[in-house]
Amino acid sequence: MRNINEDTITQAVLAAMDQCRDARLRTVMTSLVQHLHSFAREVKLTEAEWFQAIQFLTAVGHITDDVRQEYILLSDVLGLSTLVTAQNNVKPTGCTEATVFGPFFVENAPDYPLGADISNGARGEPCFVSGRVTGLDGQPLAGVLMDVWQSDEDGFYDVQKAPTADQPHTHRARGRIRTDAQGRYHFRSILAQPYPIPHDGPVGQMLEALGRHPWRPAHLHFMLSAPDHERLITHVFRDHDRYLDSDAVFGVRSTLISDWVRHEAGTAPDDTTIDRPFYTLNYDFVLNPAKRAA
Repeated sequence: MRNINEDTITQAVLAAMDQCRDARLRTVMTSLVQHLHSFAREVKLTEAEWFQAIQFLTAVGHITDDVRQEYILLSDVLGLSTLVTAQNNVKPTGCTEATVFGPFFVENAPDYPLGADISNGARGEPCFVSGRVTGLDGQPLAGVLMDVWQSDEDGFYDVQKAPTADQPHTHRARGRIRTDAQGRYHFRSILAQPYPIPHDGPVGQMLEALGRHPWRPAHLHFMLSAPDHERLITHVFRDHDRYLDSDAVFGVRSTLISDWVRHEAGTAPDDTTIDRPFYTLNYDFVLNPAKRAA
């Protein structure tokens, strides 16, 4: 490994991995090294640019914590998250499409009965969400675990807000419900609104330098888990949103766009009386059967 130069460095690095016992790791790292070196040669990467990239990645690491995942955000805005999601979630026609996970999912959110208000005090106009979950054969799926989460009308998820005396940190606009015996679900939350992804860190600085905006169209997150079916991670987007064609993380699918219907004050779907306008959303999900081992 002496006297390595720009023409021999790539093969030297690949040769250094000859003893790797993990075949998949070796495959991934071989391709990564080849592409990284090809990239550096193609753009004639300078030492100053290389060091700037190191500083950028260091800043991404420093701002990442249990609440904020800047690396996922970086993957999202570069389209890598959507690419990985798309190539790993090819489904038969008729199944609900998957889209990006996003950085604000929380494990073990509160469980709610059907019809409950999962907003838990989150700011926003009332919205009643309902629909069915079926398999590809059209049969209803009972007991499907549905994780649901969204931002409030100010564009913030609960985990982004520091606790206060009036509103201690708790789960808001987030929860888990299960479908009934007919595969139906319904709950109350708040109207989805467009919001900017966190852009006060290195990813936001990168977007500004690239002349890109940080906005996402209004949407509601879902993760559906059912026995003998593939887990589905997806959004439902609000139709007519101005950012549907310029989502900062490239997550929009036409099949995931739906109407939030506005209603005047009066009797709501849960038979309560509401003294202000409210919205309803109806969306059905179709899950793909899990692939079985031969």
